[in-house]
Amino acid sequence: MTDPLRSTAGAEIEFAVIGGSGFQTIEVDERVVLPPQPSPWGATPEIVTGSVSGRRVGFAPRHGSGHRIPPHLVDPRALLWALRRLGARVLLSTNAVGGLGHPLLPGDFVLTDQLIDRTHGRVDTYFDGSGVGGVQHLPFAEPYDAPLRGIALRALQDLGERVHAAGTSVVIQGPRFSTAAEADWHRAMGADLVNMTQLPEAALAAEVGFAHVNLAIVTDTDTQRGAAEVDTSVTAERVFAVMAAAQPRLNAAVAAIITAVPVGYAPADRLDTAVVDVLLRRRG
Repeated sequence: MTDPLRSTAGAEIEFAVIGGSGFQTIEVDERVVLPPQPSPWGATPEIVTGSVSGRRVGFAPRHGSGHRIPPHLVDPRALLWALRRLGARVLLSTNAVGGLGHPLLPGDFVLTDQLIDRTHGRVDTYFDGSGVGGVQHLPFAEPYDAPLRGIALRALQDLGERVHAAGTSVVIQGPRFSTAAEADWHRAMGADLVNMTQLPEAALAAEVGFAHVNLAIVTDTDTQRGAAEVDTSVTAERVFAVMAAAQPRLNAAVAAIITAVPVGYAPADRLDTAVVDVLLRRRG
């Protein structure tokens, strides 16, 4: 039976890119828009495919067109499943994040390496015991791919970007921002960043076999003022303003990272490949 997802795309993709708050489009050649398709987890979102420096890419904004899905209701299962079915093995996710202390300043890039989960009630696995694969226990000590992070770091440094090689992100439920006491607690935990959507996305991506690198852009200082008492504390308006100003840099950063990744790069699988293959063959 013909797979409508692949037949619409016309060709396999190598990279998956997920846009965070305010990152709604990606600059690609040979642009094709894939309409929503059924999946076992509801309809897939619209996916844009095309080429970046000759490498095939699939892109979708995490919150949907117009930022219509709030963070606590984002369910990335259908999107990640679709991007893997289209052939991608490398995932580049982007996120707007708050910086929890010096030297993380608005406009900085951070390559997240660790996560602390403070979400609740979110579906965080494909394997809930009721369907394909039964119960699977995911090794997740390293949420993101370390070699990819090194590749991305060098690519961003070559662009002249101010980039931090690592950072621990605490993922809060949202959609509200933190209280001052919560932000102090997050700093005491050892967190560098605060975000609302890096989980369960990173865990689900690992379950379906992605090599995953996260590019976070600092938009604010959460509950604290910035240097010289400049108010850089978080508001939705400030987040979107910083992201809007960063669009050219984000597109350039994504292109540089994609170009730098060796052809055929793939991670070591964390779960049984036969189980994952069956999951990916499921139809809506």
